[in-house]
Amino acid sequence: MARHVAVVGAGPAGLAAAAAALRAGARVTLVDSAERPGGQYHRMLPDAFAAERPERLHHDWRPFDRIRRHVLGDPHCDWWAESPVWSLERPGPGESRPPRVHVLRGPADGSGRERRVLDADALVLAPGAHDRVLPFPGWDLPGVFTAGAAQALAKGERVVVGDQVVVAGSGPFLLPVAASLLEAGSSVLEVLEANPAATVTRGWARRPWELASHGGKAAELAGYTARLARHRVPYRVGRAVIEARGEGRVEEAVTARLRADWSVVPGTERTVPVDALCVTHGFSPRLELPVAAGCELRDAGFVRVDDDQLTTSPRVYAAGEITGIGGAPAARTEGLLAGWCAAGGASGAPEIRRLHRRRDQARAFAARLAAAHPIGAAWPGWMRPETVVCRCEETSYGALCRAADDQAGGSGHAVKLGTRAGLGPCQARVCGPAVADLLARRGVTAAAPHHRPVAQPIRLGELARPPYEEESAP
Repeated sequence: MARHVAVVGAGPAGLAAAAAALRAGARVTLVDSAERPGGQYHRMLPDAFAAERPERLHHDWRPFDRIRRHVLGDPHCDWWAESPVWSLERPGPGESRPPRVHVLRGPADGSGRERRVLDADALVLAPGAHDRVLPFPGWDLPGVFTAGAAQALAKGERVVVGDQVVVAGSGPFLLPVAASLLEAGSSVLEVLEANPAATVTRGWARRPWELASHGGKAAELAGYTARLARHRVPYRVGRAVIEARGEGRVEEAVTARLRADWSVVPGTERTVPVDALCVTHGFSPRLELPVAAGCELRDAGFVRVDDDQLTTSPRVYAAGEITGIGGAPAARTEGLLAGWCAAGGASGAPEIRRLHRRRDQARAFAARLAAAHPIGAAWPGWMRPETVVCRCEETSYGALCRAADDQAGGSGHAVKLGTRAGLGPCQARVCGPAVADLLARRGVTAAAPHHRPVAQPIRLGELARPPYEEESAP
């Protein structure tokens, strides 16, 4: 009897996992909260747009379109669109099976969503990551976007966030975001990489012969660089946005030159008129579902996996950014390996050995990426006591510091209850890493923000209705 593999997430890792599992002879249920597959990397336009060139803002569109058509067209694949996973139910003592997957099927703003319970023989988790943004004065003004949100609007809706835009932060993701905004019609004034040239060069130049296996990435980088050059967009290293100003919305971005530790070089401040600001300082993995499944995390805050992408939870595999930030090619490779192994494919197949080599190369690339674009330790120097650190609950930096220094309430739990930081609608997805970093500097250990029995919002009426239970096997 064919195995039933449930794949959560339809980005590069999830689609690859589904394709590999199908090839190994499994029945696949592919689940994603979006209407279309592709994730952030290949966010697609709605069908209603009837776009003649849907690939216009995408890199590697043809391979993606080929695997998308292959997976969704396979009779052994069940595609669940607009189906967020709101909970994972772990097996009882002595049971060796993956968690049961609790899903809501239907549009998020609809009133007729169905509860589904999915039992599978193996589970592949590929939920991806979201932008990490460090707080700075004015980052809560309307018109200040995460870079991922700005790119999602450009790719998925052809909506530009502004006419005069600055893209700032750290990491190579700044380049495709700027390119997407240019193609959608924005005027990008400049792209700012916070790390100085010496840090970036040292990270990328270490063991340069290893870069030979990443020729595709070099070509992609060259393409983005050429696009910025055609539009005369300057790319400046060692400079960051340290403040946003405006009455009711962002009107100015204050930039400054930074040292290697991201402390501001006095006298280098410059004010740039803008009507939108796009910022990202790397990515945070979406760990709610892996933590709910009982997967162990590494010290770096990513899911621990073995050589076959198997987590420490029985029959649960992980792929993509939740195991390490390495980009779409790395995610695809891990997805192929996870899907094949989850389906029970032969581990000694020649193509699997090649996948292991490619995956190891991808992990080396991820380590190089982290070394070239680290977060400087002095970034809190950008803030003032009144700077908001938790936008949902409007918790200020000064209030967080006072709560952490309070002798009577210096525990992470007490600070959270006293300041409400991380308790708002986003459930610390945006502010969690920054708040944890700020508290750690004052000797307070913050509780991990990923322990959520309810991973996605669910209405009480939906919770009260009995679920429809899926079969484990055909």
